[in-house]
Amino acid sequence: MKGARIDYKVYRLTRKELFFSIIEIIGITCIFDYLFYENIYFLVLIFPLGYFYLRWKSNYYKEKRREKLTLEFKEALTSINISVGAGASVENATINAITDMKRLFGNNSYIVRELVYIKNQLTIQIPIEKLFLDLGKRSSVEDIENFALIFITAKRIGGSLPKIINKVTEMLGDKIEVKKEITASIATKKMEQLIMSLMPAGIILYLKISSPSFFNILYGNPLGIIIMSIVLGIYAFAFFLGKKIVNIEV
Repeated sequence: MKGARIDYKVYRLTRKELFFSIIEIIGITCIFDYLFYENIYFLVLIFPLGYFYLRWKSNYYKEKRREKLTLEFKEALTSINISVGAGASVENATINAITDMKRLFGNNSYIVRELVYIKNQLTIQIPIEKLFLDLGKRSSVEDIENFALIFITAKRIGGSLPKIINKVTEMLGDKIEVKKEITASIATKKMEQLIMSLMPAGIILYLKISSPSFFNILYGNPLGIIIMSIVLGIYAFAFFLGKKIVNIEV
């Protein structure tokens, strides 16, 4: 609902996201069962692990939402900064920014919903600095929370709000640009990490197709199941470790 208070720490998959996630779980479990077990009963045992995949997907979309909100908030600050520089109050500048954000990101964008919520709260005399601080805490976006804290301090000590907003806008913009540059510079490394992660599974698949009898000793017996389970565990650990290494926080 537009203007509603959003809890960014919780993400619920949409029906479309949930549907495709379940399709992915089925596909992944079938592939790993074929590569490591060749046993329909283990397919049934592996499938419940899809719960953790759904949690991972939820966290993935949650992080993407935070990144999108950060980018949109930066643009909102730019709009607010221009209005404040022209003599408008921060409250009026924030309300005026709604029109600009609708033009940039659409009526249902996160920043438009937040600005509409702030506008509604201003009508019942809630201080705008508390609303920005609330947004920072709800979203867990450090830049928004830092802006709110600086904004609160400036209002208390009588600092120049236009200069503060302008400085924070520049800092946030610089941080976003640095993150874009880092993302671009490590894109090749991420691709290399993905290829290296898929190679072991690819090798097993190639051997199963080219030499079907090569892995037969590892299927259908307790020792083979234990060995393949250990291999699968090491493979999963290496995959997520690689993802963590190339995931650089700015």
